[in-house]
Amino acid sequence: MEAFGKAGAGIFPAPAILADEIRAQFDADVIGRAENVAAKYCAISVERKLTHPAVVAVSEAARKHLFVEDA
Repeated sequence: MEAFGKAGAGIFPAPAILADEIRAQFDADVIGRAENVAAKYCAISVERKLTHPAVVAVSEAARKHLFVEDA
């Protein structure tokens, strides 16, 4: 779907947060929005405890602002 959409021959789904970038890069238009669609992201670490300050900061920010408990 994405290849056809990029070629101007169809539509493709994309996260709303990327709408401005997609418009600029592919001269595409938003034709609608899907409500209540969620994506799950996983971060895998070889360490049981995060120790690098930057990794800890990213992990805590993501946990606070992005992650929500499943209903």
